[in-house]
Amino acid sequence: MAATSVANADEVIFRVGVLQDIDNLNPFNGITAAAYEAWALMYDGLTGYAADDFAPTPRIAESWEQSEDGLTWTYQIRTGVTFHDGEPLTADDVAYTFNRIMDGQLEKTNYGSYVAQIKTVEATDDSTVVMTLNNPTPLMERLAVPILPEHIWSEIGADELEQYPNEPGSDPPGGVGSGPFILTEAREGQFYRFEANEDYWAGAPNIDGVEYRLYRNADAMVQALKNGEIDFADDLDANIFTSLADTEGIEARSSVYYGFNYLTFNGGAALTDGTPIGTGHPSLQDPQVRLAIHHAVNKEALVDRTLDGRGSPGTTVIPPLYPEHAEPEVPVTYDPEEANRILDEAGYARGPDGIRTMPDGSDPLVYTLYARQNSETSQTTIKFLQGWLEAIGIDSTAETVSEGRLYEIAGEGTFDMYEWGWVVEPDPDYQLSTFTCGQFSYENDRGTVRAGLNDSFYCNEEYDTLYEQQSTETDRDARAEIVKQMQLMAYDANAYIVTEYYDYLQAYRSDRFTGFVPQPDPDGAILFQYGTYSYLNIEPVTESASSAAASDDSNSNAMLIGGAAGAGVLAAVGLWMFVRSRRGTDADVE
Repeated sequence: MAATSVANADEVIFRVGVLQDIDNLNPFNGITAAAYEAWALMYDGLTGYAADDFAPTPRIAESWEQSEDGLTWTYQIRTGVTFHDGEPLTADDVAYTFNRIMDGQLEKTNYGSYVAQIKTVEATDDSTVVMTLNNPTPLMERLAVPILPEHIWSEIGADELEQYPNEPGSDPPGGVGSGPFILTEAREGQFYRFEANEDYWAGAPNIDGVEYRLYRNADAMVQALKNGEIDFADDLDANIFTSLADTEGIEARSSVYYGFNYLTFNGGAALTDGTPIGTGHPSLQDPQVRLAIHHAVNKEALVDRTLDGRGSPGTTVIPPLYPEHAEPEVPVTYDPEEANRILDEAGYARGPDGIRTMPDGSDPLVYTLYARQNSETSQTTIKFLQGWLEAIGIDSTAETVSEGRLYEIAGEGTFDMYEWGWVVEPDPDYQLSTFTCGQFSYENDRGTVRAGLNDSFYCNEEYDTLYEQQSTETDRDARAEIVKQMQLMAYDANAYIVTEYYDYLQAYRSDRFTGFVPQPDPDGAILFQYGTYSYLNIEPVTESASSAAASDDSNSNAMLIGGAAGAGVLAAVGLWMFVRSRRGTDADVE
């Protein structure tokens, strides 16, 4: 852990209040949206996503070209880029990063979907990387993989990777990237501090640093915003967001977002080799039971209660913000009578106490449920779920745990249902990969069970075949049809219950900072994006800037308090809220 860094009085530090902690600063270990946000400050990807429309955009690769058959891609790497320790970033670092992912096991959890079709990666000189493919793929312009310094990460063996914290005081030194900000101090559960990279290849930020401050609840975070202790409050609850209306010096913004909240089932936890694990109730392996529970969930009530109407009921795992979203022709509706009928016909009879049992009379249907500590939405959803399950003859116990612990529980398969969320990348591949058989839990070389991305343990050979097809289909329209078919397969199987697409609620001190860049333009989020656009462009408010900002705000199409809610849209994050694929934060789970 680095020594405490004290900001000078004249330094401009942008302080962001968050509810979700960074679960791990190691990009091969973390999963939360907060972790992905920190990595975006620290590292550059090979390519990126444009602010206005998510189009592929150059990052460390300043240009690229493909062969006529689409099987060879050549990337020109920017010259003059340095890592935070002054060492040059070259094509060798790019090749090292991709080869490590391709050859590794833990490394594939977050980034395996990007390299699935890559056969070889070679640095042919200091500024050229050549990748050869097994099959053409549409992902080669969307390689949002953080480029790591070989001179540091080559010292970390596969047996050490899981424990490597990637912090400033680590051995070897951690947090060294080429991104616009340099990690200087990390205090888990308290704060994370970054200073501006004055030598950043795209130009130094307009601010001197960024600090993330952790809060136990949204009330405390918003009070800190009002008191001027922080400049930005992320992922607000709807009622608190509404209370900020007309607060002098504070802009509250409701943005169209690319996340969703969901309930997952333990549909039969197992390792990738088929070995059963966990404690899941056998009834949840029955598609009829999962369908009945889906009918018992009142999504409209959840949107009203947890989002105050700032969102819409969910269906499939690609949010409506994206053109590949699929909407079922006949969606599952809230219908407790139908739920009871399905369970009755499937043979799950009620016992004398009103609790159903397995068709053979064994194993009463008593489920173990989990909610997330940092999320009011999660806890409220699980409370509602307990009542809905009781109405159809299913008993339950519920526990609230940290997101780090919940990720472990998911990997172990020691749950029946829980609530979380995803922030979904602009390209659908990563999100679709979370339902593939290859993303089940696995056992590492030390015999420890590690979580994959598939927390429903849904496994379907036809789905996996379609996943391979979409990953090699370069015709956009044809690929979109496959992607939609896959979403509907998972929906019909009730692998998840997607409860909500939510609007992203954020607030900031408009009397202190201006220059935020939405993604997508004009109604998207202004932080927790696929990129660092706002961090690079914000600047302190001056008298002239304040007048200009007021003018911009009056003409903005952004959805502010009192405005209409945008298109229904987690936290992919997604991770779980990643870039991409991130596990979401409070309003979702990223």
